[in-house]
Amino acid sequence: MADIKNWPAATKEYVNELKLEMRRVSWPNRKQVESTTAVVIFSVFAFAGYFALVDGALRWGIQHLLSFFTK
Repeated sequence: MADIKNWPAATKEYVNELKLEMRRVSWPNRKQVESTTAVVIFSVFAFAGYFALVDGALRWGIQHLLSFFTK
């Protein structure tokens, strides 16, 4: 029951601490955001291509292996 009575004060304290902490954050500038976004997008496409190749190779190998043993 005591926790319910302290909820508004605890919430207010949390919000105040959150505001204080957000003032300490060092935010990246636009150039940094653009360059890191480009790296992430390139990486996603590179990994997608790599996994597509690996998936195709494994699928081809398993199909040939199964067809060899099911003849």
